[in-house]
Amino acid sequence: MVKLTFFGGVNEIGGNKVLVEDGKTRIFFDFGLSFAKGQEYYTGFLTARKVAGAADDLELGILPRIKGLYSEEMLRFSDLKYEEPRFNAIFLSHAHMDHCSHLQYIDEAIPIYVGECTLRIIESLQPGEREQEALGKHNYKKFRTGKKISVGDIVVEPVHVDHSVPGAYGFLIHTSTGTIVYTGDLRRHGPASFMTDEFVGKASECDPIALIIEGTRLGRKEKGENLSEEGVRKLSNRIVSKTSKLVIATFYGRDVDRIKTFYNVAKDNGRKFVVSMKSAHLLYKLKDDEILKLPNPLRDENIVIYARRKQTGGYVDKDYYVWERPYLENSVGFQHIRENCGNCLLNLDLYNFAELVDIKPRGGEFIHSMSEPFSEGGMDQIESKVMLKWLKHFKLRFHQAHASGHCSAADLKWLIGKTKPKAVIPVHTEHSEMFKKLAKTKIMQPRYEKPMEIK
Repeated sequence: MVKLTFFGGVNEIGGNKVLVEDGKTRIFFDFGLSFAKGQEYYTGFLTARKVAGAADDLELGILPRIKGLYSEEMLRFSDLKYEEPRFNAIFLSHAHMDHCSHLQYIDEAIPIYVGECTLRIIESLQPGEREQEALGKHNYKKFRTGKKISVGDIVVEPVHVDHSVPGAYGFLIHTSTGTIVYTGDLRRHGPASFMTDEFVGKASECDPIALIIEGTRLGRKEKGENLSEEGVRKLSNRIVSKTSKLVIATFYGRDVDRIKTFYNVAKDNGRKFVVSMKSAHLLYKLKDDEILKLPNPLRDENIVIYARRKQTGGYVDKDYYVWERPYLENSVGFQHIRENCGNCLLNLDLYNFAELVDIKPRGGEFIHSMSEPFSEGGMDQIESKVMLKWLKHFKLRFHQAHASGHCSAADLKWLIGKTKPKAVIPVHTEHSEMFKKLAKTKIMQPRYEKPMEIK
């Protein structure tokens, strides 16, 4: 008998924690942060205490109380007793926090299977002495598309998909009862849509007994145009080409496709693409990936690295983390941006808007390349108002230019029709009821922590 248990991703976007059990084999697929549960207890600087390990999140129900899963160190201050690992492995679909963040609590003896590119991204999140602030130390085992991995009674076949972070995968989970397909997060309108199509093609060959499918965009009110990545580039090009003033763009920091888009927009318009040290570090970690073909931030003449002032107010090594110091030599400060506003496309997120006080732009364009700030599921309303206040103060005009990392309803319907599963199980959505309109097959609605038999 094969059982599925969902410890996250049920009637919420993100927080995926899918347990597959076949005989004595127990494997988790993703182990991410639940934004919805976290926002009920945490806000701003009110967060879980690192010194408490898993204790705070366990107490508040943000982390499920599962025996034989968490490390002894992380349970040190909690009331959940440590037990030897009862799980065989965790497979990670991609490096977004709502799919991987809670790996920090997992027992180090449980192997974590990740794509090669995903592991590089994880390494960029925890450089040098700061590694314990991210996902912790684990026994990572790498894979790429085409590899079949046997874990106990289950064979897992990872297949690449297109998403808003590189190295994303869906999984074909071959069990004693049949094949279960897990999509992870995916889309068909990105620059690597062929990957999603290949995943769907391989899934359709397996005659799946169940399809665990994301539905992020279902039921959302999307006011703006549903752009492709190429659409983002064209729109941004038009905006940049019509101004001689500073252009600022904000987007998700690990969206490598978006980084490449704005790199090319800057290059096409004779501007330097100004990136943060964090983005530079990510690009450097991924620069040798033959598929991604990313620029080397330390050598590319079209990239400038921006250094924020810290502690002493100067730009001296001791003010910066060890991992940041290699980028100081090739960096510029606010004065350079202020004097060259018309020659720069600056990547700046909301939490670093105070840099504008030093840069002092007087007019210019701001491209918001993320989910719409005032749409359902978009940026927090308070943050949106703060952002617009800053833009108004510095006379920066707001533009929306974004391509979602998730499938549209039409593409989800296509995916289900192609794979022809015996049952559809919706996750990563606030509107799972809408799958009744997309699928002619049986819909199995998951319930939080309630085992579901798959026959």
